[in-house]
Amino acid sequence: MITDFGAKLKLPDLQKGWVWLVGAGPGDPGLITALGLTAISQADYILYDALVDPVLLTLSRGEKIYAGKRAGVKSCKQDEISDLLVKLAKANNRVLRLKGGDPFVFGRGGEEAQALARAGVPFRIVPGITAGIGGLAYAGIPVTHRDTNHAVTFITGHGVDGKLTKLDWDAVSRGSPTLVFYMARKFAGEIARALQAAGRDADEPAAIVANATRADQQIITTTLAGLPEAAEKAPALAVIVVGENVRLARELNWLAKMFA
Repeated sequence: MITDFGAKLKLPDLQKGWVWLVGAGPGDPGLITALGLTAISQADYILYDALVDPVLLTLSRGEKIYAGKRAGVKSCKQDEISDLLVKLAKANNRVLRLKGGDPFVFGRGGEEAQALARAGVPFRIVPGITAGIGGLAYAGIPVTHRDTNHAVTFITGHGVDGKLTKLDWDAVSRGSPTLVFYMARKFAGEIARALQAAGRDADEPAAIVANATRADQQIITTTLAGLPEAAEKAPALAVIVVGENVRLARELNWLAKMFA
């Protein structure tokens, strides 16, 4: 059925010797793209992340290899993943690297693509819906709205050293009304203090969207000052948003209304 669907849309095939880096979206398996489904149905090997919904893997007859990385859990090293992608592709296989969210948004897809390019392995990037957009949409929080903001900034909560990202917090505070933080729950207190020291209002709305787009999605609304305490109650898998658009969730939280 997926093959017929792809043929009607005239989608390209995943060719032997190629690697497709595909974004699976933030959690809900229905958010994967048509190109992503095509790759799943055709791949000989799928290297998948922890955030990929298992139902997507059932759509493939290819071999599945777990290649995820989670904080605090022993996992695959990035170099090992890249080397395996190169090895499988050079053995003339159709290889799919299936990643949560979007490969090029805090997903290390750029690193993997570089490794493939340097090894002479052809590849294709298939974007996915990133959690900072799709996850907030499922919470009823638009990242932009012409009445409140004309810019949004996406920020990773920690660097390669596992510590809070080193930023010019004054510039971040002034530069965008809406701030979206990935992988930042652990550092919510430091972030809140840094933003307030840079001039953001302690009463500014903030929200934590945990397990975004999934059946167990949880939304915790608070203020910038209350963010540290709220983060302590939130699951680890969460996106943090700061800005006036958080208030719109009271009107736009469509998912909650569906299951009311």
